[in-house]
Amino acid sequence: MSAASPEISVVPANEATWEELQTILGTRGPAARCQCQRFKLARRESFGSVPVEERAHRLRVQTACGDPGAESTSGLVARLGGEPAGWCAVEPRPAYEGLVRNSSRAAWVGRDEDRSDDSVWAVTCVFARAGFRRRGISRALVRAAVDFAREGGARALEGYPMTTTSGALLEELHVGTLATYLDAGFTEVLRPSLRRAVVRIDL
Repeated sequence: MSAASPEISVVPANEATWEELQTILGTRGPAARCQCQRFKLARRESFGSVPVEERAHRLRVQTACGDPGAESTSGLVARLGGEPAGWCAVEPRPAYEGLVRNSSRAAWVGRDEDRSDDSVWAVTCVFARAGFRRRGISRALVRAAVDFAREGGARALEGYPMTTTSGALLEELHVGTLATYLDAGFTEVLRPSLRRAVVRIDL
């Protein structure tokens, strides 16, 4: 899959180890607490009702880390100079139950389409490991997500980036910047709020 730098490599998460992914997410902070389950929680579930250990277990099952022969995986892992450096969640959009529910209004304002269409994929998280930021990791992951979705049979790929460049806010939400997606060929299709955009690329 394409990367922004020859020093950066991106592989499906099942071709990386669980230890690599946990190194990227870290041991504290929003990413470590979330374990990329924000849009995976079922109706009536919350972070308060699902312990972080269970969220981590679910992520391990979803990614199939360490199993190169797995039929599917829920994301991509980036390495910089061989070191685990970044994570991107990318799957068919219906896999993100919390995203397709009405509660995720930001993605659906003014839109009328089949939310169960699994030929539309979504990027819901783009995260660079502490110490590896501002080195092209997010750009490499988003570009690789396009290839990954296309190879998986997607007809389109969406993202939900922030329009702000505020470091604190981006680190909290892990969705990437608008510029990162535009550089990868996405087009802005919706601006549901001042700080949020919906972008899409047809494959």
